[in-house]
Amino acid sequence: MIHIVTDGAADMPKEWLKEFDIHVVPINIQFGEKTYLQNVDLDTEGFYKLVDETRKVPKTSQPTPHQFVEFYKKIANEGDTILSIHITSKLSGTFDSAVAAARELQRTFNVIPFDSTCGSAGIGMLCREARILERAGRGADEIVKQLEAMREKIDIFLTLDTLNYARMSGRVGAMQAALASVLNVKPIATLGNGVLNMTEKVRTRGASLERLVAMAKEKVGNRPINLTVVHARDPQSGQSLLEKACETLNVKESYLTDLSISIAANLGPGTVGLIFYPIE
Repeated sequence: MIHIVTDGAADMPKEWLKEFDIHVVPINIQFGEKTYLQNVDLDTEGFYKLVDETRKVPKTSQPTPHQFVEFYKKIANEGDTILSIHITSKLSGTFDSAVAAARELQRTFNVIPFDSTCGSAGIGMLCREARILERAGRGADEIVKQLEAMREKIDIFLTLDTLNYARMSGRVGAMQAALASVLNVKPIATLGNGVLNMTEKVRTRGASLERLVAMAKEKVGNRPINLTVVHARDPQSGQSLLEKACETLNVKESYLTDLSISIAANLGPGTVGLIFYPIE
């Protein structure tokens, strides 16, 4: 039995948690003097309500090594293997916390920290694949090798509805956010090599969704892909993007799910995106 652990930056359909036996270490969310644990005492809708009320974006922080140690102890028995798959180490210290916990517990568990080099549904897809491989009889070393190959193929394209959250979180300047609002510009961001970059600006919401699909088409052509569409408090746009993608791309499996708080805190409600990878 291999225990699969991830963090609160991973996005996936809720049913996957049970179906593929995936454990999630929650991130810490700091609103003023109060700290919440994601989806323990603050869910996604509660997060947005607090932001609306305070007009401030909270600080989010990775689980500490101690939190990882206690979490691993809660889910595993002595001698068990734990495959811990986390958000890119270039954007968060979560992976480093897992490494520190693995070192502390090396006499108790075989903890294998894995840097996804991505985020959002890319992590969820890696967790799902790990469980499928484990149930097919693959050992931990072979699973890690397969995940290393898979993570190189995952693409993440996002479009923001507003730059206000990025401004409040310090990702962009106030002038840039104000100009984008006046011009009704919809920025497009990509996550590649572990780094989030603003790459293009499109003039309308509809054009931004079309551009995401076009970018995916340019990337994969007619190759079959597995696809997840993520959205932040905008299921209608998420569904529209999913339909456009399935009409244009060679989609074998598709899913629609919420964007995690840790990413939505920086990009804001209305953010939607395509996360996909080609399959054999």
